[in-house]
Amino acid sequence: QVQLVESGGGLVQAGGSLRLSCAASGRTFSNYAIGWFRQAPGKEREFVAATNWSGGSTYYADSVKGRFTISRDNAKNVVYLQLNSLKPEDTAVYYCAAQYRRASVHRDEYGYWGQGTQVTVSS
Repeated sequence: QVQLVESGGGLVQAGGSLRLSCAASGRTFSNYAIGWFRQAPGKEREFVAATNWSGGSTYYADSVKGRFTISRDNAKNVVYLQLNSLKPEDTAVYYCAAQYRRASVHRDEYGYWGQGTQVTVSS
């Protein structure tokens, strides 16, 4: 089992920044790839970013490329998602998810999920 807890969400004006954290406990964190997904009201949960087990490979949705950065600190069992140049369309509940070793853009491949953190961007 891997337990995930997100934090760092909040209300921010367009153009602002937030840093989300995904803290993990349970099995060896460094064995797991971590993905970030988001879900806006009335929409499907969509891929945002992912990092493989080491942090050496990262992946981004086109809509966030150049604005968001994913990173991980395996010594602290934390993955971060830095959100810059935020837009109102980034408003959603952001979830982190874990799967063994290999990162994926497909939410169905992740077996462990956190409870989510709300990000609201005002115009």
